[in-house]
Amino acid sequence: MSSSLKTSLGRSILLLFGVLCGSTAVIMIRASTEQSMLLSAYRLFIASAVLSPFFFRDLKKNPGVYGWKQFGWSALPALIIAIHFISWVFGARMTRVANASMIVNLTPVGMPFFIWLFYREKVTRVEVLGTIFSLAGLVVLSASNLQVSKTYFIGDLICFGSMLAYAAYMALGRKNGSRISIWMYLVPLYFIAGVICLLCALPFINPIKTYTTANLLLILGLGIIPTVFGHSILNYSLKFFRGQVVSVANLGQPIFAGFLGFLLFGEQPRPIFYAAAALIATGVLIVLLSRRPTPA
Repeated sequence: MSSSLKTSLGRSILLLFGVLCGSTAVIMIRASTEQSMLLSAYRLFIASAVLSPFFFRDLKKNPGVYGWKQFGWSALPALIIAIHFISWVFGARMTRVANASMIVNLTPVGMPFFIWLFYREKVTRVEVLGTIFSLAGLVVLSASNLQVSKTYFIGDLICFGSMLAYAAYMALGRKNGSRISIWMYLVPLYFIAGVICLLCALPFINPIKTYTTANLLLILGLGIIPTVFGHSILNYSLKFFRGQVVSVANLGQPIFAGFLGFLLFGEQPRPIFYAAAALIATGVLIVLLSRRPTPA
């Protein structure tokens, strides 16, 4: 096996590992009893704190390359991911779970617009094919519980906006994350987004209170597994993969979450789940195998 093929395979495995880590968020959020926006703030603060030694290491190794301009590259994506977290909380509470889950995972639909806007990069035919397979799996997974209604329209619309925010955040990650080291980009991003989420949570809950041990462990887990590993790996992968490839691969999250739900909560997936998983996995494999990853 050639060294370039090994590198390509290694990056693909790392990307899928990041998707797996990201899929644990819904498990821990469900298990926690803390207010959702407060959870979002804490997970971002923890991620920023855990990764800060890498930020200061790179800052020391590269004196004079980081200033307010570079800090600004993290500020806009931070605002956008905070909007995604916050709008997802409100939207999901105003519509059905199936509606919210399906809409927020439509990132591959919104991603082509942003990667064209930022890079003038068009989606390839193979990426379109992989996207169709994966979205078909998502529809199969959600269709039996999906309900279109005027009652849920506002909630559905907010969830759609949340999806677009996530797509924009991912696209900006490819644009800005390649300008400086990944840690110089992500650590300020997580911290700024955490501050925004905390400020938005304050009208609803006082963070100065007693926390149960279980919730503290879940908050720590949220900060490390789906954020330090999940979000960071997805942002890192954008340095080597096209944006549509990463967004389609990220559709594997509902599948990983389904299997984790079975292992941790004993929730037996419906037979339709396996058909959906096969479609999504096919789409992910198509985009990953379509071409070797190349530097952005």
